[in-house]
Amino acid sequence: MSAETSDTTADAPPSRRVSGVDAARGLALIGMFIAHVSPEVESAQTAELIALADERPRLLFALTAGMGLGFISGGIRPISTGRGRLRRQIAIRGVILIALGFAIWSTLHPLVLIILDVYGVAFLAMLPMLFLPPRLALGAGVALLAVTPALAEIGARSEFVNEMRQTPVKFLSDWTVGGAYPVIVWVPVMLIGLALARLDLGSPRVIGVLSLVGAAAAVVLLPISRLLPAPELVSEAAWAVPLRASLETLGNVGVGALVVGALLTLTVLARPQLRRAAGVLLAPITAMGSMPLSIYTLHLVVIALAVRTDDGVVTDDSWPLLLGLIAGSMIFAWVWRRHLGRGPLEQGLRWASGRSRADAARVV
Repeated sequence: MSAETSDTTADAPPSRRVSGVDAARGLALIGMFIAHVSPEVESAQTAELIALADERPRLLFALTAGMGLGFISGGIRPISTGRGRLRRQIAIRGVILIALGFAIWSTLHPLVLIILDVYGVAFLAMLPMLFLPPRLALGAGVALLAVTPALAEIGARSEFVNEMRQTPVKFLSDWTVGGAYPVIVWVPVMLIGLALARLDLGSPRVIGVLSLVGAAAAVVLLPISRLLPAPELVSEAAWAVPLRASLETLGNVGVGALVVGALLTLTVLARPQLRRAAGVLLAPITAMGSMPLSIYTLHLVVIALAVRTDDGVVTDDSWPLLLGLIAGSMIFAWVWRRHLGRGPLEQGLRWASGRSRADAARVV
């Protein structure tokens, strides 16, 4: 599902996977598992902890997706030739992800919202911005992120979107503003990730600024957002609803930036002994993050098979399922990566998008 960092094209130098980014993406997958199948709990404190997985993992996922696009297009030295070919390959991947999302929705009917089709649309939307100068991409991403969550919230509550949801093309409104993963929010987050990859995620300065700014955004904006009325307590277009949406999104992206910064510190900047220890401890999570399409798709299959009826209520929630998904995904990804390399669906997506053997030969 990610634009893999190990891909190279045209005159781009061979690029290694950035294990800190893969680990962050793996944590985002675990957060999605928690959001999807964790049961209801009576403890308010436990419920608040589980609620952390509702929004932050998917924004962290979008942030790392942008970084992946930055890596695949040359990282700190963007490719100058073959840009059209790379855009076509990314476009093909986007279309395949849209089709895969619809196929899973129409055949498996999992009791969760599916991210794949929106992810594919976001890939297509990012194509014109793929080679923006990094500071321009970063500024545009932050500026857009300050307003697009509010616009998405207003749009989702509009009469037009509510009417469109009653039509066969309701997915168009879900893709743009009405769904759980609106593209107008995802694209700015991906732009920020793209810019960070261009600015060099191996640089101590970039990692330090990323961590500090992320922590500041989380510490300042999230408490302010909680002072505003919750959406269910105010009327349809009350000013507090869109404002809270933008503040929460900026704060949650800050949390994601802090997570990436912390993992990069452990895997890039720490002393060699600590780096080795972190690499060993994080290896199963990093392996998950290196094959997100495979792990995410397999988890949809598992939870679709786990649907049952309890006391007349259709559900897939259970602690054993959650623990099984986390442990099983870690083991599967670690073993597969160790012995076979790239994830199975990642390999298929690479082949389908036309990545050549010459490209593969340049992978380190």
